[in-house]
Amino acid sequence: MPSDFITKIRSSYNQLTKAEKKVADYILANPKDVLFMSITDLAEACEVGDTSVFRFCKTMELKGYQEFKMMLSLSISEGQEDVEQFTGNNISLEDSFGDLAKKVLNTNINALTETYSLIREEDMSRAIDMLHEARRIFFFGVGASMLTAMKAMNKFLRIENKVFGIQDAHMQSMAAATMSGQDVAVLFSYSGATKDTIHVAGVAKRAGAKIICVTRFVKSPLSAFADITLLSGANEGPLQGGSTSAEISQLFLIDLLYMEYYKRYFDHCSANNEKTSASVAEKMC
Repeated sequence: MPSDFITKIRSSYNQLTKAEKKVADYILANPKDVLFMSITDLAEACEVGDTSVFRFCKTMELKGYQEFKMMLSLSISEGQEDVEQFTGNNISLEDSFGDLAKKVLNTNINALTETYSLIREEDMSRAIDMLHEARRIFFFGVGASMLTAMKAMNKFLRIENKVFGIQDAHMQSMAAATMSGQDVAVLFSYSGATKDTIHVAGVAKRAGAKIICVTRFVKSPLSAFADITLLSGANEGPLQGGSTSAEISQLFLIDLLYMEYYKRYFDHCSANNEKTSASVAEKMC
């Protein structure tokens, strides 16, 4: 049962390798902190390699790091504590609707505030230059991050004719394989550990494309491929995949890129925006 997972770590301790024991020791001492760490963050905290963390997950008979975090979260949460841990604002089952609304609002405000504090102006500027100079721009993501990628594509399509968004993971890989040094791939992944997105990043990188990564963690398997990493500030627990606060923080970054791009290249963007707006004007009542 999930609630026995921490017990399972303890009972399997003697079977672990030296490196795996370092991982186990850190998890047992800091279980709640681990829930919000990428695989690379945990590896660095334990002073081992990413592969040691992955081997630990396999030893625990798990498919990978994300399943490990889910099992850990279920193990340390019980009843009301479960809700409190993963919302980040101490939501309880006894909250009135008014209290709930305030706490959800605070969660989203905190996500935006933290994202704002993580912005590096030089990285944003380089990203905009990269997008402007690109022959083609592809927005990639999987699951909830795919929805964010499609929103980014939809927004930039209003002012640029070189943007593309593909929903199918296999077709994303195919598109990435045909990219070149003149193209830019913008990849969205909260965890930075989504296998399909990492695969697409690797294919695009080998093809010579430039990579912009929008993620929560500075160091992750995905950010290792990035030329530029833009950080979003939402804390999302493993049971909160696709949370609104995570999406809002990414959309905030998209808005910033869009507005600054529009401002810098106003004449070009304004002309395209006029054309695209006119193209759908008759469809709007």
